[in-house]
Amino acid sequence: MRIKVITCLLSCIVFNCIVPSAMYGDPKNLNQQEDIMERQRLLEKMETLTGIPWAYLAAIDQYERNIKRSRRHTKKQDPGLIAITIPPNKWCGILNPDQEDTSPASIRFFGGMGMDGDGDKKADPNNAFDVLYSMTHFLQERGVSKDDIRIGLWDYYQHPVAVDVITHLAKIYTVFHTMKLNERSFIMPLRSDYSYHNTWGDRRGFGGLRIHEGTDIFADYGTPVLSTSYGYVELKGWNRFGGWRLGIRDGQNNYHYYAHLSSFKKGIKQGSVVKPGDVIGYVGSSGYGPPGTSGKFPPHLHYGMYKFNGLTTYSFDPYPYLKSWERKAWRKLRAGQKHRRNHG
Repeated sequence: MRIKVITCLLSCIVFNCIVPSAMYGDPKNLNQQEDIMERQRLLEKMETLTGIPWAYLAAIDQYERNIKRSRRHTKKQDPGLIAITIPPNKWCGILNPDQEDTSPASIRFFGGMGMDGDGDKKADPNNAFDVLYSMTHFLQERGVSKDDIRIGLWDYYQHPVAVDVITHLAKIYTVFHTMKLNERSFIMPLRSDYSYHNTWGDRRGFGGLRIHEGTDIFADYGTPVLSTSYGYVELKGWNRFGGWRLGIRDGQNNYHYYAHLSSFKKGIKQGSVVKPGDVIGYVGSSGYGPPGTSGKFPPHLHYGMYKFNGLTTYSFDPYPYLKSWERKAWRKLRAGQKHRRNHG
């Protein structure tokens, strides 16, 4: 009875709160920001109905959206309002002889997780609302506490990185109360004395021959290092190569690595949530030895960017992004100066 009531309510939400074109992210009717807000409203309604916090549902959806974008062999296409994709063996049941089954009763008999979310008497894995309702019910069966949800995520993904990434994304959304978190910042104050060029892929010899997975930004000792994005601090501490370093995960599947710091900003710790422009540490020359080693090279920040594709983590060149963020920061600064002159 409870399932029927929730399904009926979800159908009302779907057809009264979401325009049909939004289901598939039609660019003629919705721009990206509007699509994000439509998605958030739907997920907030699901929280009201099921008790699963909307931030976790948003994090699952964003994780799957990111994975689809990061897999180079997959065709790039708009995943629509909901990006979650449940594979046939999970949807229909691993022992189900019909891996295209859409009968809720048959799927339930074979232990599949596919359910009817919009009241059309079909459990369609290509229907965004069936998928969202099925995923929510899967988690709800395990409980709605943070620990329960982590267990549910593990049961579904069977990958520790996936569980951590989704949990961390959920905290970001919880802190800022929105999914619209695409703003970026340059990595240092524009008025500071810094310089950099593209060093990604250069050879490095300390600790064995390897390639340089980042860009070096040279600056004076103690120059503030700024977070380039909204994100969750996953890593803080010492590394033999990177010295004092931080690792921050953002909502677009980018892992930002800041190394060779002289110190961390007071209060920054593993589990902290940051926003673009927040000071997170200070330029130094730490690394290439045991904890505390410093001065083996000129002071600079090593900045690396990485993505996770659902199976492994790989690096990519951060230099073009740094140049883009720097240009935008200068434009924003000059626009602000002009506004103050005209309205001072």
